Amino acid sequence: MPEAILLKDVDGVGSRGAVVDVSKGYLRNFLIPRKLAAPASKGLLREAERNQDAYNKATATRIAQAQEQAEQLNKTVLTIAQQAGEDGRLFGSVTNQDIAEAIKEARGIEVDRRKIKLDEPIKNVGTYQVELEIAEGVTASVKVMVSEA
Repeated sequence: MPEAILLKDVDGVGSRGAVVDVSKGYLRNFLIPRKLAAPASKGLLREAERNQDAYNKATATRIAQAQEQAEQLNKTVLTIAQQAGEDGRLFGSVTNQDIAEAIKEARGIEVDRRKIKLDEPIKNVGTYQVELEIAEGVTASVKVMVSEA
């Protein structure tokens, strides 16, 4: 079986930069035309190793930066003012987007709204703990205080 270097993640085969054994037909008819893999040669193996090292360094730097941001966010208390009725029920709701904007305004950290784990929008005045994922494996908890405007 020929060896191939994966140029992108392939489900069931391996991740980017991995050297895998695949059948000739699979390599020639599927992986190469879709630019998912290249046949392994000495030059490509060295290049793949260098690319993998650079990728690992970049990932380590990104995770270290994300951990610093997580420490900042764990200390953050966001106050979001919304109009509410007499019983403390909001006329609208506080959504992931509102929380992401409040984080950007308070700390200058951009957080993807899809990474904020909020089961359903906040519809009452009160204090809430909101979990969010900053990077792969790095999470933070932000205290959100919803007050009446």
